[in-house]
Amino acid sequence: MKNLKLSYIGIAGIAALLLIAGCTSKDVPDDAPKRIRLDYAYYSPPSLVLREFGWLEEEFENDGIRIEWALSQGSNKALEFLNSNSVDFGSSAGAAALISKANGAPIKNVYIYSKPEWTALVTGEDSDVREIADLRGRKVAATLGTDPYIFLLRALSAEGVPANEVEVVNLQHGDGASSLTTGAVDAWAGLDPHMARLELETGALLFYRNPDFNTYGFLNVREDFAEKYPEHVKRVIKAYEKARKWSIENPEEAAAILAREARIQEDVAFIQMERNDFSQAVPGRVQHDALLEAGRILQAAGVIRAELDLGQIVESLIEPSFAKDVVVTAAQEAGNG
Repeated sequence: MKNLKLSYIGIAGIAALLLIAGCTSKDVPDDAPKRIRLDYAYYSPPSLVLREFGWLEEEFENDGIRIEWALSQGSNKALEFLNSNSVDFGSSAGAAALISKANGAPIKNVYIYSKPEWTALVTGEDSDVREIADLRGRKVAATLGTDPYIFLLRALSAEGVPANEVEVVNLQHGDGASSLTTGAVDAWAGLDPHMARLELETGALLFYRNPDFNTYGFLNVREDFAEKYPEHVKRVIKAYEKARKWSIENPEEAAAILAREARIQEDVAFIQMERNDFSQAVPGRVQHDALLEAGRILQAAGVIRAELDLGQIVESLIEPSFAKDVVVTAAQEAGNG
């Protein structure tokens, strides 16, 4: 009887432990995602900061939601990830997002991670290319569908050089930088940090710059994710806000993170960071107007179909409500504090 009594006690104890475990488990509720997939990119310093400190993992830890990261080598890759449903959030240039949206991509821009001067037209130290007119009949490396490519088109248009008089060599950003150094191309539509590295290491020249031709850094979300999980979108933006503000307050540390992640020298990372303005986070009229201007050039170049309504596409792409809610709430909480 004594052994039988102990067995009952043992069974009861196991049952109690199972009950406690069930009550404290991190099972994801049916109305929440089981995972959130994001990209990180060397051209988006806040994404590197966010990943470095695990603030998203911390935000969703008690919900049992897994965070998964994918490296985007360029806007084109980020948008490919979004379009193929490989990520829920992807980082891109604004104009690149516009092209993707015009082609039917199911995305919304919900946050601005920076206003960068991340692209310019670059040539070698000893090159005879010194102005846009010198590009006639020359080879220029650029990554199709990205801000550097769009920058090139806008620069050619602004200086009256027909795009068909320049041979665009489609290379991923790092390969474009390498091709410039070997002389395989005459110029390159550059992107940081590769561009800053070539400036320091090879004396490469940024022979054409125009910060206003650089479109903003867009954090895009898949439309189906935003519709299904609006509160989770806001919580992702909340974490991004923490990373953005931290980057403003700790520029040297942010540059060190960038240098380590991108495997570049810290002085290169500092140059890239100095070319980023992190002061604005909520997408709005400024981004709307910038995309309209870029879109007109893209339509003229045949990149976006001429019959499409640019205004309608831009309106359907930019969705400021999520970031507004987060930023306004944070400001109110800071004021009350």
